[in-house]
Amino acid sequence: MEDIYNELIMEHSMNSYNKKKLDHADFCEIGHNPNCGDEITLELKMNGNIIEDMAFSGHGCAISQASTSIMIDTLKGKTIEQAKEIIKTFIEMIKREITDEEELKKLEDAIAFKNVSNMPARVKCALLAWHTVEDILK
Repeated sequence: MEDIYNELIMEHSMNSYNKKKLDHADFCEIGHNPNCGDEITLELKMNGNIIEDMAFSGHGCAISQASTSIMIDTLKGKTIEQAKEIIKTFIEMIKREITDEEELKKLEDAIAFKNVSNMPARVKCALLAWHTVEDILK
């Protein structure tokens, strides 16, 4: 299973179709990690209470870029409340506050970052986009 997760992370970091400009975005927020230089601009388009579309631009390590792309795939089509719950679960997974596999299923492909908690230097990389979208949704 670990190999599948690594392949998923590499695929998203190298070939992200979510890395683009979004026409007519409702929200735009910059996220920056000064520790390693990761920087993203996250754009979000809403349709009422539903996240209709998301996209990002920027640069950074494979973990930050893949985490951003997979987060977008995970949150698109969700309501704000659903998105907030998924974001909370992801952050708690990275902090090792949630380990229950059933609870983590709501993360879909974002569960691939489960073992990032074992690499303290990469935790902020994985969380950058999640904290950025959390700021947008507040």
